Amino acid sequence: MRRHHKHPENDPSYKGLSVNRGVEGVSSVNPYQRPKTKRRQFTVEEYLDGILKGDTSVLSQAVTLIESALPKHQQLAQKLVEACMPYTGNSIRLGITGVPGAGKSTFIEALGMYLVKKSHKLAVLAIDPSSERSKGSILGDKTRMEELSVAENAFIRPSPSAGSLGGVARKTRESIILCEAAGYDVIFVETVGVGQSETAVHSMVDFFLLLQLAGAGDELQGIKRGIMEMADGIAINKSDGNNVDKARIAKTQYQNALRLFPATDSGWSPEVIPCSALEKTGIDAIWDMVLRYVELTRANRFFDAHRNQQAKYWMYETIHEQLRDRFYQDPEIIKMIAEVEKKVLANEISSFAGAKLLLDQYAIKS
Repeated sequence: MRRHHKHPENDPSYKGLSVNRGVEGVSSVNPYQRPKTKRRQFTVEEYLDGILKGDTSVLSQAVTLIESALPKHQQLAQKLVEACMPYTGNSIRLGITGVPGAGKSTFIEALGMYLVKKSHKLAVLAIDPSSERSKGSILGDKTRMEELSVAENAFIRPSPSAGSLGGVARKTRESIILCEAAGYDVIFVETVGVGQSETAVHSMVDFFLLLQLAGAGDELQGIKRGIMEMADGIAINKSDGNNVDKARIAKTQYQNALRLFPATDSGWSPEVIPCSALEKTGIDAIWDMVLRYVELTRANRFFDAHRNQQAKYWMYETIHEQLRDRFYQDPEIIKMIAEVEKKVLANEISSFAGAKLLLDQYAIKS
């Protein structure tokens, strides 16, 4: 608090001069501001009740709980996922990937709004393997989906901002379970980065859609065989204006390339469809392709068999992830690992011998 001293200028000897007393100092703390209260942690039953009612606020908090790395949050999250399991499995899970600049955000909004207007409930999730390094997220994508982000029956969730690809992917799969329990009958899983994220997305969706561009040079240049083999359908976006003829040529090239691959286990022959997310053309044809795929694979029982295979895959992936985390968090391993690493770098022992030393030490404790 600032003190005000008596001004000597107010002495009677100073005629015609006076200095008014200043105001008292004001505290920097707002006396009317309410103290922040810590948000109460929901119980599993409260989370489940809110999710089943379709409360997006509760759903968002539940997804945040899944993304948390705190052990107490992880325990609660696993109980919640198990509680939601009986209410899941009633959606179409669509994976979407594409080359940079293919217009994924615009395409997702166009297809998403098409579905929302047909009374579907849509959830859009993402996998970002680059987040561990950059600490980034797809929040920018959400702002680009201006119409879809405010649609009543749409839920867009930015990807986690940190973690390994395996960890992010597992959390995305668990988020799918929560979204299905909340009544979302269509789930989009988008790959934000490039590389192994396509494999992760393919392992948790029913239909894998590859988004491509026409008129960007050699249409097949830089396209990985593995991604092409995983694709159940290819959408050639930006097939408008001067690109219409180029899209027609690209369609033929992709169809010829797909014929070179072995027959799929699903019995489905991947299709190539030109579209324009900007002009909203071809969007209905792409969704019709997805529906025909689902109808075929449900009829030949591949649909359920594929989901069972995915569930088994993620069980083993979770085992691998948990074992790796426990190994690196073990106090004895933490003490040993730097010393063993020095020996490997000094060529005193081989990389394999160093790994065996550490694994043997962990096995003794276990």
